[in-house]
Amino acid sequence: MSGLSGSGTLMGVAVVCGMVCGLGLVAIGYGAVGRAVCEERPGLWRALAARLPADWTPRRVVIAVVAGVVAGALTTWPVAAVLTTVALLTLPGLLGPDRQAARRTERMEALATWTEMLRDTLSAAAGLEQAVLATADIAPAALESEMRELAAAVRSGRPLPAALRAFAEEVDDPLADVVVAALVMAAEQQASQVAPLLGELAESVREQVAMRQRIDAGRASVRTGVRVTVIVTLGMAVGLVVLNRPYLDPFNTLTGQAVLAVVGALFAASFTYLSALGRMEEPVRLISPAAPRAAAGADPGGAQ
Repeated sequence: MSGLSGSGTLMGVAVVCGMVCGLGLVAIGYGAVGRAVCEERPGLWRALAARLPADWTPRRVVIAVVAGVVAGALTTWPVAAVLTTVALLTLPGLLGPDRQAARRTERMEALATWTEMLRDTLSAAAGLEQAVLATADIAPAALESEMRELAAAVRSGRPLPAALRAFAEEVDDPLADVVVAALVMAAEQQASQVAPLLGELAESVREQVAMRQRIDAGRASVRTGVRVTVIVTLGMAVGLVVLNRPYLDPFNTLTGQAVLAVVGALFAASFTYLSALGRMEEPVRLISPAAPRAAAGADPGGAQ
């Protein structure tokens, strides 16, 4: 028994040392990524950082790593430390509300409202640029910051097509690209009858919003099922560790840790698949992200 206790203590110390070293590597990596982003130099670290989820904040990463260290020290299982860290990074987004979908629906409604405002303003015989400036001051809250930047760009003398493309890039929505494309064509070709076109676009956006709300209602049941499955699975695992630890003694060996890693990978794959069932693929954007920057370089004030 003393030999088992001593080996368990040594494994616990090894786990703690390994996780502390891992935490140091994470801190070094984050510092390198932050420096690369600040210096705006394209490279491997910046590309990797851009692929990480937006909600993986430094605070969240540090909390997850510290919790993994604690879990590894309490269980003396290195795999438990890794699984705990991964779970704390990924499960909140899986179990929590789908804020991204709700935010996009809100922005779509705001886009439809702004399009209708443009239509009504143009019907009063105002020019397109004047209509954009007039509606920017009373834009819906979901597009307030983007509309403020659009109005500031137009008032500073930037050509309206370039300002609209930059606006589409800021909004980052395929439906906004459709509206902006129509406005850019009207501005560049001095097209008439823009108001009826904007009315049809607004109606189309309203239909898209209604369809998305119906889809979100269907996805809500899928997400509820995912939450129940994940909570029951994790509750069972934590209950076994806390209430019936001798039952898990086979995982104290190297083979047991390998089996635990395989089981954890299978659960992670299943949770990822369940999450993918409730995810909606976004349509392809019409305006490429490089368009605003290229247009800015062509402006008189943006020439190098």
